[in-house]
Amino acid sequence: MPLSEHEQRKLEQIEQALYADYPRFANAVRASDPRVHYKRRVMQAALGFLLGVGMLVAGVVTKYIWIGVAGFVVMLACSMWALTSYRHMTGMVTGRGPAKPKDRRASRSAGRGMMERLEERWRRRQERDR
Repeated sequence: MPLSEHEQRKLEQIEQALYADYPRFANAVRASDPRVHYKRRVMQAALGFLLGVGMLVAGVVTKYIWIGVAGFVVMLACSMWALTSYRHMTGMVTGRGPAKPKDRRASRSAGRGMMERLEERWRRRQERDR
């Protein structure tokens, strides 16, 4: 729902007062873009992945298996971190929704929770057994 003209004017007045009173804070808040944050996280995860590769190779060379395993875990964690950050950065995060129902019966129960469906089945069995 769009803001009314009065609300827009009030918001502009608040913004101007913020700039006048706290210019550094206002510039920092205005300049922050979430994509910059996620891009930084992707770069940090890439560096962590390279660190994990180094640990893995060091573990193989020195015959200390625990260093290699730790390196693999670091690589795995950093790759997952980079993937989720990249998805946030590109806007691909949609969440997992319910699958599209194929028939009418499935479409009725798609919006309900599992417990509601189980309770409905239980009621139908009770009515059938009477």
